[in-house]
Parts: sequence; C-alpha cells; structure tokens
Amino acid sequence: MRLTVLGSQGTWPGAARECCGYLLSADGFNLWLDAGTGTFARLQEHLPVGDLGGLLISHGHADHFLDIIPAFYARHYGGLGTPGLPFHSPPGFTDLAALLVSEAGRNVMGETYDFTKAMPGGVFEVGPFRVTPYEMTHIGVPSLGYRIEADGKVLSYTGDTGPCDEAIKLAQDADLFLCEATYQNDSELSFFHLSALQAAEHAAAGGASRLVLTHMTPNLDPGVSLEQAAVAYDGSIDVAVPDMVIEVGA
Repeated sequence: MRLTVLGSQGTWPGAARECCGYLLSADGFNLWLDAGTGTFARLQEHLPVGDLGGLLISHGHADHFLDIIPAFYARHYGGLGTPGLPFHSPPGFTDLAALLVSEAGRNVMGETYDFTKAMPGGVFEVGPFRVTPYEMTHIGVPSLGYRIEADGKVLSYTGDTGPCDEAIKLAQDADLFLCEATYQNDSELSFFHLSALQAAEHAAAGGASRLVLTHMTPNLDPGVSLEQAAVAYDGSIDVAVPDMVIEVGA
C-alpha cells in the first residue's frame, strides 16, 4: 500500500499549497482520501482522472471535500471516467454539495458518484482496501477516522478530531498513523483539533509504528510541531508535504 500526499494544510491553504488530500494505491487500485482545495489538480499529476477507483471523505467541512466539485465537472462534462464512482463519506453534506451543480433539479452529481454513507463500525471494502470507520470528536458535523487495510498493512487516518479514546483505538498497532496536528502547544482550541503533542500522545498510546503529522495551519513552523511531537513519541515522525510518497509498513 502506497500513500501519496496531495495536500496537507488545515483549514485554509497557504500560497502555492493545498488543503488535505491523499492518494492510496494498492494492487493497481487508486483511492482518493479527502479532497481538499487544490488536491484534484495535484491528483492529476499522478494519474489520469479515469484511473481513480473511489473516493473516501472524512467529514463535511469544506477544506476536506471541496474538490469533489471540479472532479465531478471533469467526469460528468469532460467524460473523464465512467459514472458511479464509489464515494464513501459520513452523512450530512453530499446532498448539499449536489445542489450546487444540479441541472434543473436533476441530481447529476449522484449519477457521477455512487454515494454511500459510512458509519462508525460499519466495515466496508473498496477495491483491495478494507475500511473501518471510527467516530472522531469534532465540531459541527459527523466526522470519521478511517482504518484502512491492504496487503497486510494498516494505515490509520484521523481526518479532523479533538482528543478522544476512539483516535487511540484507530491508531492501535497501525503501520502508519496519519494524524491531524492543527495546532501547537499554546493553542486554546485543541479540544476539537489536536496539537502536535496531542497527536504524538495518541500515536504512542495506540502503539503506532510511524507518525505523520498533517492538517497544520499554514502559519505554523513545521519544525516546531516536530519538536513538540517528539516529546511524547519516540518513533519515526514526519510532517506531510505534497508529493511525499510512503510505502506503508516498509
């Protein structure tokens, strides 16, 4: 299983950067995990649009799904890919997104994407990936973390969350824990997001083999986040950056 980072900044993208989005590939199948601003353009640097096998969205905040709209345009009007692309996400936002591009009330986005509601504990498969959703602690919308297994390896991705026991369970013995680290130690808002230190604490408590920090706001120094995370976790720690490629479990 290979992880390619398409974008990794949280809440808004900095200059010449993207919000969160990742490409997971295994056995010739390509899964787009979160579709933040700018990640559809970056995705096309790695594969043709028609080679995308599925979409997996963590939650309905704009910095994690906005690029499903240009991807819809490319597939529906540009003919780049067949209808019915598997699309798994928590409930609550796909109907609203579809209204933005409806044709006189016709749900054309629902023709391009095969929308399926992901629910905590509702294990499903998409291509070679076995996916287990976990309920995260976030604000305003249902938010899921995903434990994704393929080829005997495990990638766990938090999406957005504050501190919670479910995030520790999500990280349990994962080969790679891709964890949001929106803030640093001086933040007063790390109850519905994680700081870098809190991300490391969750990784350590879960026994994850490797930690990759993501979803940092553009105004932060990644070096400081790494230093703070290293206080609580003594394994390998990286900061996700565009075009980073990781062979999970290697």
